[in-house]
Amino acid sequence: MIAPAFAGLETQLWLWMLAMIRPGAALLAAPLFGASAVPVQLRIILSLAIGIAALNSAPFALPEQGLASIAGIALVAAEVIAGLSLGFALQIGYSAAFIAGETIANAMGLGFASMVDPLSGQPTPVVGRFLSIIATFLLLAMDGHLLLIQYVIMSYQALPPGNLMPASAFESIAQFGGTMFASGVIIALPVTFTLILVQLVMGMLARTAPALNLFAVGLPATLLAGLVLLAIAAPVMGEAISDALRAGLDLSLMLAGG
Repeated sequence: MIAPAFAGLETQLWLWMLAMIRPGAALLAAPLFGASAVPVQLRIILSLAIGIAALNSAPFALPEQGLASIAGIALVAAEVIAGLSLGFALQIGYSAAFIAGETIANAMGLGFASMVDPLSGQPTPVVGRFLSIIATFLLLAMDGHLLLIQYVIMSYQALPPGNLMPASAFESIAQFGGTMFASGVIIALPVTFTLILVQLVMGMLARTAPALNLFAVGLPATLLAGLVLLAIAAPVMGEAISDALRAGLDLSLMLAGG
């Protein structure tokens, strides 16, 4: 609660700043909120709004020596680690779309065609950008951004400020990363396997007709086959991406529960 008049205003401001650390770290590591295109001022405002709501769900207490002390630094570090773990869990599920996109782009011969991804600020193959847009729409459609905020507030009940996350949480995140890497490959498997068959057919044609210009025929055929296969497999790929996002949200919920 806000102190009446100006009594304890400095303490209240310090409590607000402490409450902003975990939501701010979670938003920084999570998809959408952590995009380079999102203004820092917006993330600060969201962190403050979530932190004020968290003040009513868990007891907050500043160290006696203040935050500029060993106990205060340990408290801030624990909050940062907790927030980054919650947001990174969802980011791993979101990254399955990028892995699938890069795999398909390399199979289509579009590995060289890249564009800047506004979420990460890094060059990404065009197919990966396409699947990341689908993942963004699916995440918003399932209210994933709202669920993440809910999980951050819930985490204060199981992990009050100053409590470290158990070591099993980091092991779960590492195992989940391997699972999502496999999921990204599985998402791209139908399209990639068919494109490999098309390339095998092009190789057989090159052997039977040496005068055939393989680069002039093979690349357009692979591109056309890739576009057709992407259109056919889009519903199945969308369901697989949704499953990956739900798995990321489930892991965030598990971490929020301690």
